[in-house]
Amino acid sequence: MNRLGNATSPYLRQHAGNPVHWQEWTAEALGEARERDVPILLSVGYASCHWCHVMAHESFEDAATAELMNANFVCIKVDREERPDLDAVYMNATVAMTGQGGWPMTCFLTPAGEPFYCGTYYPKQPRGGMPSFTQLLTAITDTWQHRRGEVDQASAQVTEALQAQAAGLPDADFAITAELLDHAVAAVLRDEDPNHAGFGGAPKFPPSALLEGLLRSWERTGAANVLAAVHRTAEAMARGGIYDQLRGGFARYSVDAAWVVPHFEKMLYDNAQLLRAYAHLARRTETAAGPESLAHRVTRETVQFLLDDLGTEHGGFASALDADTHLEPGKPGVEGATYVWTPAELIGELGPDDGAWAAEVFGVTAAGTFEHGTSVLTRYTDPGDHVRLERIRDTLRKARDGRPQPDRDDKVVTAWNGIAITALAEAGAAFGVPEWVAAAARCARFLLSEHVIDGRVRRASLDGVAGSSPGVLEDYAWLVTGLLALHQATGERTWLDDAQRLLDKAIQHFADPTVSGSWFDTADDAETLVTRPRDPIDGATPAGASALAEALLTAGAAGDVDHAVPYRALAAQTLQRGAVVLARAPRSAGQWLTVAEAALRGPLQVAIANEPPSNPSELLTIARATAPGGTVILAAPPNSAPLLADRPLLNGEPAAYVCRGTVCDLPVSTAAELRAALERS
Repeated sequence: MNRLGNATSPYLRQHAGNPVHWQEWTAEALGEARERDVPILLSVGYASCHWCHVMAHESFEDAATAELMNANFVCIKVDREERPDLDAVYMNATVAMTGQGGWPMTCFLTPAGEPFYCGTYYPKQPRGGMPSFTQLLTAITDTWQHRRGEVDQASAQVTEALQAQAAGLPDADFAITAELLDHAVAAVLRDEDPNHAGFGGAPKFPPSALLEGLLRSWERTGAANVLAAVHRTAEAMARGGIYDQLRGGFARYSVDAAWVVPHFEKMLYDNAQLLRAYAHLARRTETAAGPESLAHRVTRETVQFLLDDLGTEHGGFASALDADTHLEPGKPGVEGATYVWTPAELIGELGPDDGAWAAEVFGVTAAGTFEHGTSVLTRYTDPGDHVRLERIRDTLRKARDGRPQPDRDDKVVTAWNGIAITALAEAGAAFGVPEWVAAAARCARFLLSEHVIDGRVRRASLDGVAGSSPGVLEDYAWLVTGLLALHQATGERTWLDDAQRLLDKAIQHFADPTVSGSWFDTADDAETLVTRPRDPIDGATPAGASALAEALLTAGAAGDVDHAVPYRALAAQTLQRGAVVLARAPRSAGQWLTVAEAALRGPLQVAIANEPPSNPSELLTIARATAPGGTVILAAPPNSAPLLADRPLLNGEPAAYVCRGTVCDLPVSTAAELRAALERS
């Protein structure tokens, strides 16, 4: 029978009504495969995945297909977001066998979990040289029953290759130097799309972590071409269809090179990373007077999207909004149906004059830019009549809210919430919006209360209840980084204490005991798979190791002396091993670049000593507005935090202490002096 009804994953629950006898990945499920002497059919996907829904409707809801699956396989369904360890292992196998990967992922395994045949989506009927799913099931069954030697040979070869891949980064004669980082940035810029901005061709993904790294590079070098590339990409995305022009928030990727037509799913991890980058860009390009910049507007709207559309009642943030919208009960969802418009629909909502004006502003044409004559809203210009524009946006937003809406994956993932905490705390501090910092603190309190159990982190929760899946390296790393961002935004010591406790646990359970600075993605006491995964490459989300490098670097600057010294050493060793990624695959090293740029500065620290009711706002405002990304900034009373130890007021007034690594300037007490000190950095 189907056993997914009580799963903590919304994705698995979507399949609870299938006639397939789905199970979760458990020791019992693998044991059943051994007892029945049948292979495991492993299906991996996630709730907002369009093609996962297509394959489910075509095959998993079909009684005849389900009968084949149930008779000849133990069928296991996995949410890749809840079990990134399983996803990583079997995605590597899929790429090794087919040269490409993606979701849904379909793998056939021995009862020991060894893969012998892998692929992605399989259609209901044969097409384009691809077999139907039922043809594949029949062929796999025949091979298992009559040519077992071929299965054993294939599974042994793939398992051996997977174990070789998990050996970690090779020893290389690279170090984090200005020359290496400049080389990496130059290589990235050579891949810029000269016509539409961004990097590479279609499908085009937001280079989230890379934008932050490039901004930090520009802050170090002052290279105008680097800042120009960031501006071009940030503006192209914000004006294209990949950005929701009515409610804010970015879709997962653009199917075309010009950012016009998105794949409509909206992921927390994309929006949290992009919030960080846009807030940084806005902070460094905002003017004191004049209209709001594009980067600032996108920052504000993305925060609102997180709070309104992904916020949960417990304070965390949901994982995603679906790509599809269900227009009719029991029918397959329609991709993008909530978001697209025709000229007639605009006129129907706005009247002929405003409707025609809106069609011109938002690029809605009679031919359409999407399917069936519909258009995705874009915004390539900012019309002079701002009041009219905002009135129209509000009307269309309310009209769209009345349409059927995409489903939401309510699962709260620790790592992605940690990125959101980081971005909200940084943006709220930079722009003086305490409500954003409060939202970050509320999320952090929820994670510490419900996701940290007996000192260990759980991967995810649903409806306020943590699941059983243990946290992986990125979960610890981003939660720590988020807590450290809150420590800086609020000056409260408790966030630092919690961060250090969790960071110590991460070091204890994820470090490679044979190579200092090398990390596994799963804990030393996690479930034993065919290999213990560790991937140093930054993808849609940063690698666990590069994320941990940021946590270590920041904690090494902000933490207690007893903690800070080993943290700094581990950060340096981790970055030294990650340098090979910057040298050889810089476009896949955005987070590595982000952390390395901060490390090259020391990292920079600004400690502002003040005593209530002293007002350090001017010094703090200058620091937050002008210090480069990665600077550790803290304003608090003397001796109230490690960064303020033995750092008194100056003649009874607030004082700023600027340090680079372990070398500090004399304290300053005026805005001009602090600005000058930061400009020397």
